[in-house]
Amino acid sequence: MPADSFGRQIDYLRISLTDHCNLRCVYCMPLQGLTFAPSEAYLTPAELEQVVRAAADVGFRRVRLTGGEPTLRPDLLDIVKRIRSVDGIDEIAMTTNAVLLPDLAAPLKEAGLDRVNIHVDSLDPERVRRVMRFATFDDIWRGVCAAEGAGLVPIKINSVVVRDYNEQDVIDLARLTIERDWHVRFVELMPFGSGECARLSLSKYVPNHETRDRIESVLGPLEALPKENLADESKNYKIAHARGVVGFISPVSEPYCDTCNRMRLTADGKFHLCLLNDDEVDVKAALRSGRGDIETLSHILLQAVHAKPTGHKLHEGISTQHRQMFQIGG
Repeated sequence: MPADSFGRQIDYLRISLTDHCNLRCVYCMPLQGLTFAPSEAYLTPAELEQVVRAAADVGFRRVRLTGGEPTLRPDLLDIVKRIRSVDGIDEIAMTTNAVLLPDLAAPLKEAGLDRVNIHVDSLDPERVRRVMRFATFDDIWRGVCAAEGAGLVPIKINSVVVRDYNEQDVIDLARLTIERDWHVRFVELMPFGSGECARLSLSKYVPNHETRDRIESVLGPLEALPKENLADESKNYKIAHARGVVGFISPVSEPYCDTCNRMRLTADGKFHLCLLNDDEVDVKAALRSGRGDIETLSHILLQAVHAKPTGHKLHEGISTQHRQMFQIGG
């Protein structure tokens, strides 16, 4: 397993498959002024497989597919099958808004996908439309049910908490864990770039200690669970007698940079070294210039791992400027 210059073990590759999305969440994608990479800029299924083989060769063991919205890739099943064929990859997960899962969940499971994280910001249909804009609650919920029915478990629900939009919904979302063995995790807003989404992220930020207090005021004390994986970004808890888990992902108020084990690959073929920094290392250039052998790609990946920064600088008012959230995949 490769280690970066700060001694962190890096074994988790998050792959953005596209910067397109079929939703427009208020904190992620503006309604106007968007530019997207042309389709020919995306890494092909064969190129992605080769990068994953290089990653497995140096000790990476987990892969997550992200976007934008990864289910928009028409070759998604081929991508999953290719990654599943790579020796050494123990887990393939995907983060999705679930809208297209009613048709895709079973084929994805058959192709080799292990589980999904699903983005749900509210259980109230009107607030879903307000926060996630192009979404409907019924579409998302059908996708959640399809994923569970296909065995893409444990289901993990990710909810981004936005002041004046959905902070009151965290109680009902947490309540889901009482009767279901799901993980419901609450994610703090992170500012990206300088556009309207970044401004909203700064003005509507809700620290997770406030979210936890709101949940406990109604559902009772949350019992802390032991950390099974030091690199898990979520601090996990249980409501008394609940089947599932309530988690808090707090990159702003409680950064977890010192245990980061992630490397990100953008849809256009760059290793993005830290979610909230602009540093990147190009791998697509090697793939498309005849230097896509495992040894060369492994060398590039290890260079990227070694160059990972120690952490973000949000406390200094510094965040990524060259990419927005939908171009990195969270």
